[in-house]
Amino acid sequence: MKVSIVIPVYNESEHLSACLNSIASQHTAPLEVLVVNNNSTDDSVLVAERYPFVRVLHEPRQGVVHARDRGFNAARGAIIGRIDADSILPPAWVEQVEQLFAIHPDVNAFSGSAQYYDFASPRVINSVDFYLRGRLASKLGDNLFLWGANMAMRRSAWRQIRDHVCRKPDMHEDLDLAIHLQAHGHKIGYESRLAAGASCRRFDTGLRNYLRYSLMGPRTYALHRLHSRFHMYPIIVLCWAFYLPARAIYRGYDPETGVFSVSRLLVATTPRIDPTTNIV
Repeated sequence: MKVSIVIPVYNESEHLSACLNSIASQHTAPLEVLVVNNNSTDDSVLVAERYPFVRVLHEPRQGVVHARDRGFNAARGAIIGRIDADSILPPAWVEQVEQLFAIHPDVNAFSGSAQYYDFASPRVINSVDFYLRGRLASKLGDNLFLWGANMAMRRSAWRQIRDHVCRKPDMHEDLDLAIHLQAHGHKIGYESRLAAGASCRRFDTGLRNYLRYSLMGPRTYALHRLHSRFHMYPIIVLCWAFYLPARAIYRGYDPETGVFSVSRLLVATTPRIDPTTNIV
């Protein structure tokens, strides 16, 4: 039940060290860590190469879906763990993943919850996110989601469905992956206790881009003609209502000092690349 961890990377040098440090601190070491460089123009590869347990792969086709495929196809572990470059794993994450698949032989993929580390009121946003993910999981039923920043699946299941997944822009590849897994009879589980640190930097985008990105969830289900998309709209409306204050809180908060400053709101930032548009 050894775990291969796959991390698609595109210009993530600012966040990758913290991610890899968290993997280095695991109680149970993964079998391998595959950082898939997807045409980065910053120092992402140099950062990854500093860690002796990391194997760097290169995927020239632009898009997180292609980087994911490259990593999944190269993985040697019986379990493929998938996280983002800004994910920070608690020390028992790999151990938890191994135990989940051992205890639940009928489940072929798991997704977990988020613990946000760069927001001024983490308890509040973590509680809200925890509630919304749990509610969505209960509503979706047999069409359960996967979350690319904190998920794992059996390699055998990936090999069965990898020729069927969609590789289109304007959709969430992790939701699409879950849809195809379940369409081929693979059971997905949501385990709230499988937590991973995540960034709130998605809020740091323009309103138009944020609205567009948030609608990609139901769009992904709609492209597969699934009624499940309607369960996502109430959550999206809540996210829209929370967008402006959340962006201000995120931008004004310094996670290193734990201090909120209005002056930080005026500092120019580089928004995160939208994975639903960065596909060629």
